[in-house]
Amino acid sequence: MRRPVRYLALSALTALTVVACGDGPDANSPGRSQLADKWLSRAQQSYRSGDAEDASVAIEGALKAAPRDRETRLLASRIALSRLEFEEAIKLSEGLEGSDAKSVRGRAFWYTGDIERAADELEDMLKDPAVKDPWARDVAKLARRGHGRHPFAIEGAVVAAVEMPGAGGPALVVPCELDGERILALVATNFGELMVDSSSRKEPAWVSLRFGESFEVKDVPALTHDLSGISRTLGATIKALIGVNVLRHMHVTFDRRGSQFVVRKDEPMPPPEASKMPVFYARGGAMMMRASISNKDDGNALLFVDSSAFYPLALEDAYLKRSGANLSTFRSEPGAPPSWKMGSLPYFKLGGIDISGFPAVQGAPFNDYKNSFDVELGVDAGAGLLSVFRVTFAESGKSLWLELDPSMGGPGGLPLADDPHPHPSGAPAPSAPSGAPGPTEPGAGAKPQAPKPPAAPKSEPPKPGPTPDPKSQPPVPKAATPTESKGAAR
Repeated sequence: MRRPVRYLALSALTALTVVACGDGPDANSPGRSQLADKWLSRAQQSYRSGDAEDASVAIEGALKAAPRDRETRLLASRIALSRLEFEEAIKLSEGLEGSDAKSVRGRAFWYTGDIERAADELEDMLKDPAVKDPWARDVAKLARRGHGRHPFAIEGAVVAAVEMPGAGGPALVVPCELDGERILALVATNFGELMVDSSSRKEPAWVSLRFGESFEVKDVPALTHDLSGISRTLGATIKALIGVNVLRHMHVTFDRRGSQFVVRKDEPMPPPEASKMPVFYARGGAMMMRASISNKDDGNALLFVDSSAFYPLALEDAYLKRSGANLSTFRSEPGAPPSWKMGSLPYFKLGGIDISGFPAVQGAPFNDYKNSFDVELGVDAGAGLLSVFRVTFAESGKSLWLELDPSMGGPGGLPLADDPHPHPSGAPAPSAPSGAPGPTEPGAGAKPQAPKPPAAPKSEPPKPGPTPDPKSQPPVPKAATPTESKGAAR
């Protein structure tokens, strides 16, 4: 029977209406509706710009509109991984084939401590000839040798505080023991794992760390890296870099100006006067956070937090122009690479903390970082920025508590925007006052005295605990000049 012409016309009109409303398939992605594609595009852009909160909202809309779409599920799992939502990342990528999905699952299993399943996924991923991932290669080897281990098992004290040597510079140097050897380590937020000097160890290994008298962390996964460049810069032998995966498990507080490094077994209480700063991690590893470099609509910027670089902030030219900085006032600084110039930002806010006038570097290289991540990077935050705060890892690393050093006094305590020669380290000149709150837990140790930068680097070692053989004592590092990080983020 022939259908009435009126019925056919109505059906055609209904189909056109569905397409016009955005529920029809997209020409570029026939498996997704236009609505799903719009949500996905928004999620992709927010993720690339470091707006993890909006990326999560947008990807939820995309998943509702296209729950079985592979590209949508893969991005959702990456967003979950960056927010340390490891179980969610595994669930979202479950059943997805391909090296990109195996990379997400392998990392999520690794960070949850399921080392055998992590090895399975990472080894399968590495069978793809197009994949070149040194981190995955080393971690897979380590995971296969980790049967029966319990990563980051903490024994002894529930909290310990150690004095950080090297007052006067921004470097976050920490004395500790590595497998019974007294060493100096450096906090390195550009790495995920503990990195030990490749001159002493050739292969990844499971190690133990000790802080203070009795705070011991066993079964710590350690990869290898050449630390000779950092040691030369600091004038002291650095034997290890403490990456963010280690910092998260130890619920760390570091306070460069108070010369204090605190480790804990449990999550700390929120400090009474602190600002909470959300952070996320590229592929679950290197630390990222957002800041405002201008009060205009395009003023937000994604910061790669690299505490093994000793400058305050480094910006690409496009971001410096966006910030409104007067580039004619930027000048070269003694000890810095000749291509670098130092100036200051007229506007800079980190969360709700206004530190306008903060020092910044022009000319630092960004290509290595950009090639490592799938986000938009144009600003690198070095140890010079972190050193003006007392920083506490909260929510197992999902956020930071930031307490601005009282001597900073807000924006007025920093070099002004018209000052062409801010102190290279991002801290006030040595004559400026310094101090910070003491430990937040009872028994963490007495409040250290405000450090007084020495006229020259000390040659004697720090003095925590019993005095060992002097030959085993590491020298105190000298104050660092601005320098770039030589380690690729992992």
